[in-house]
Amino acid sequence: MHSDVGEGYLQWRAASAALFLLLGALLAMFFVSDVFFVRSIVVRGNDLMPREEIFAYSDIADFHMFWLDPAQIREHVLRSPSVADAVVQLGWPPELITILVEERQPAMIWSDAGAESWIDLQGRTMPARAEMPHVPRVNLVKDDYAGPMPSADEFNAEMVLGALQLIERLPEGANLDFHPVHGLGWTNDQGWQVWMGRGSASETSEKLKMYEVLVADLNNRSVDIAELNIANPDAPFYRVLWER
Repeated sequence: MHSDVGEGYLQWRAASAALFLLLGALLAMFFVSDVFFVRSIVVRGNDLMPREEIFAYSDIADFHMFWLDPAQIREHVLRSPSVADAVVQLGWPPELITILVEERQPAMIWSDAGAESWIDLQGRTMPARAEMPHVPRVNLVKDDYAGPMPSADEFNAEMVLGALQLIERLPEGANLDFHPVHGLGWTNDQGWQVWMGRGSASETSEKLKMYEVLVADLNNRSVDIAELNIANPDAPFYRVLWER
């Protein structure tokens, strides 16, 4: 009787030891096996950004799956100026991490002597990643200006909306200009250089009304204009080529 009890106890101890060793081996495998470390990620929703760039922003290369924090990974990815939103999903090998991204879309292209940046509707600047022939362009015009040069970062959401209002007035095939002093402008269909400053959407609407009045008046007077400047609506001025 005592022999049977002792034998059963030894069998239980042996089974417990075997189970302990098995769990230890599994735990060691989790922490040692390469498949549980992040070597790459799955990215969906990216049309323009390469997967490698999103992986670099995630800042989780060589992390173990037990150390991954989806909220923190999302914050890291959102550091990219090209990402509007991101959703991070944790999984199991071979797809430990899946990131669904929503990319920002350009509303305008800023061009400085051929060096391009994109600007979205919120005025956020990002790298130009592809040819966008249907997106309006804003060309930096330097002339003889010797002061600090503006950049795409000059734009905020209100300025973008104002610029888009002006773009609607451009002759077909024309682009918007940006001067360090005079702000936004364009060459109208009569060949006049028009400047409108850096106003918000509401300010631009008022300046466009003033523009229509001034153009009508100057045309009635048969005045040929080189430049019409409404950057300061309280003191608009123009330069004359000739007047009859």
